[in-house]
Amino acid sequence: MSNKLTIIRYSINDQNFEIFVNPDRALEYKLKKTGEISKIIAMDEVFTDSAKGLRASDEKMKKHLGTSDSTEGTKIILEKGTLQLTTEQRKKMILEKKRRVVQIISNSFVDPKTHIPHPPIRIEQAMQQSRVSVDPYKDEEEQITKIVEELRKILPMSSETTTLDIKIPAQFAPQCIGVLKNSCDRKGEKWEGDGTYTAQIEISAATKTNLLEKLNSITKGSIEASEVK
Repeated sequence: MSNKLTIIRYSINDQNFEIFVNPDRALEYKLKKTGEISKIIAMDEVFTDSAKGLRASDEKMKKHLGTSDSTEGTKIILEKGTLQLTTEQRKKMILEKKRRVVQIISNSFVDPKTHIPHPPIRIEQAMQQSRVSVDPYKDEEEQITKIVEELRKILPMSSETTTLDIKIPAQFAPQCIGVLKNSCDRKGEKWEGDGTYTAQIEISAATKTNLLEKLNSITKGSIEASEVK
């Protein structure tokens, strides 16, 4: 296999399917769901074992993928399969994700005795000491709770809950509510006459910044949020 290619593997019913892809374009697609598919997939061939050059039969593709067409099969695998990261990609993603996780923890948790945040270098050292790993695929907020649990075995850490009043324009409300359901507790929900959604939410300081960034991205910056004192 060329150094410029990697594979995406899709397993279903104990059957593996693999395709060759451009690693950088495939990673961008997986992270952002954007990109020209014809430039991501290296060839319209589906394999059961790409290392051995074993191509998937029409029968296996039809049975497990619902199509015997190689072009359609590669698209299904691209969408549902797991990208095998190159060593360079994995290292870069882990470093970037770790940097963001450390920053969130430093900004959100304090030493309960001094009420002063732990500096990033101290958090990095504690992560190394406790052998905490960072998943390059998962969002930061999905990992914070588990990481903090491990770090608390080494560092004293506390975090307060923040209460926010939010107001979301009608056209963005349905998508934002989906995000809120997975991120915080909601109280006093109300739909105004024009469809505007308002509520009071309770969220941990560790995930507040990321949540607001997501909501601002969805609403193009039109969300209103104020902290309840």
